[in-house]
Amino acid sequence: MHYQKYRLIVPFLLPALALYGVFVLYPYAQAMYLSLTGWRGLSANKPWVGLDNYQRLIEDERFREALTRNAQLLVVLPILTIAIALTFAALFTQGGQAIKGAGFYRIVFFFPQVISAVIVGMLWSYVYNPNIGLLNGVLDGVGLDALQQSWLSDRSLVLWAIVAVAIWSSVGFYMVIYLAAMQSIPTSFYEAATLDGASRWTSFRDITFPLIWETIRTTAVYLGIFALDFFVLVQVMAGGSTTTIARRAEVAALYLYNEAFDDNRWGYASAIGVALLVLTLLLSIVFLRLAKRETYEY
Repeated sequence: MHYQKYRLIVPFLLPALALYGVFVLYPYAQAMYLSLTGWRGLSANKPWVGLDNYQRLIEDERFREALTRNAQLLVVLPILTIAIALTFAALFTQGGQAIKGAGFYRIVFFFPQVISAVIVGMLWSYVYNPNIGLLNGVLDGVGLDALQQSWLSDRSLVLWAIVAVAIWSSVGFYMVIYLAAMQSIPTSFYEAATLDGASRWTSFRDITFPLIWETIRTTAVYLGIFALDFFVLVQVMAGGSTTTIARRAEVAALYLYNEAFDDNRWGYASAIGVALLVLTLLLSIVFLRLAKRETYEY
């Protein structure tokens, strides 16, 4: 009986497994192989160097600096994005009670998700322009001209200016995820809490947050992976060059890009990619285990 079942299932699985192997597993295997070579990307010659690229990676000060920036993003980006998205979601739907105009605000906050990340980076590059940019113009218009900055030319501000854009563009997506999770909670829970004199904040703390914790945990992993990648916006807004300003915003993924496309060190760039893959897997496993808590059913 079981044998007959597998005879039916396997033929349907084989095409999907073949596609997965060709387009997912094979590129991973190829990147791991290239990380063990000194390939320059310009010829078919791939000299074997073994673990030399990984040894160099351990000693690479520039890679450590880039990874430190990723570590900072790993703390700031998930916390701020989740906090803002949860706040908006709670205002728009918690307990079936929404603020006036919630439907309009949902569309406005989600709108950045329909725009390409490259376009978002280009638009905000103009917003941050020190001479004709909207941000400095608004600050000047409200009498806060002392706060005007060269946002993308200041070595101490460039990375955090880009992080602000990343949060702005991501909040709407995670807000929608939390909205869906909150709408699945029975309104009777909130009605009972209201009868007991619970405030909106108390209801959020004692009802909403525990019941959507699994959703929050999953989105935190997504944001952690985003923080370890964080390539597109930095590439567009700070540039992929090795100028001093760009180096102040260089993250590990951008360093990988520079090593491959600017310096033609594809073998070393592959080693950086493998290192990021391992770090991403470890981050996901560790966080999911540490953030595991009692699940509530309703």
